Amino acid sequence: MGVNQVLQGMDTVAYMRLLKDAAKKAAQLIPYQTSLSFDPQRDVDTTKTKDGGVPTSSSLETEVEVEFVNNVSVVSDEIYDALLRGEEVEIWILNRKRRNSAGQYFAWYMRGTVTEDSNDNDADDNSTRDVTFSIKGTPVRGWLTLPKEAQEELDYVFRGVSPVDGAAKNDGTDGGGKAWETADAGTGTDAEPEE
Repeated sequence: MGVNQVLQGMDTVAYMRLLKDAAKKAAQLIPYQTSLSFDPQRDVDTTKTKDGGVPTSSSLETEVEVEFVNNVSVVSDEIYDALLRGEEVEIWILNRKRRNSAGQYFAWYMRGTVTEDSNDNDADDNSTRDVTFSIKGTPVRGWLTLPKEAQEELDYVFRGVSPVDGAAKNDGTDGGGKAWETADAGTGTDAEPEE
């Protein structure tokens, strides 16, 4: 029997896309998330009988709540659009530390609507938003592959301190850098570099 893996809240992130854009663009990470709540629930009523209680369960109801630091991004504006226009959205909840043998990420996939978008603007703090999504139907589990750009949003790629020449390659060599490799462990020298 293997060791149970503990999942950290900081590794669970939400992506969103307007359903109407499914054929046009990739889902986007909601930037600067501070909290993510996934709350599927089913109410059960019990009728008392002479033979004991008879439970009756209602349909599944699911809410997703995402709190984030307010920001200027396409996805944060699309959340407003979805609320104001009553547009359906797609939502993914992805755990970046849970992967299958193919390297895909574990995720929940849902469709729903934005039902609330609370915006707090205290004088001594960052502007924040607390968005609630009401989910249609039953959330489904699966495994997904992130496109390269989405992976780069989750992972920093090493860079050197020199200016990045041309378009970023994001392979560890930008800015005169060299990404760490396993063989680099224990490597070092105090010799002066050759001119």
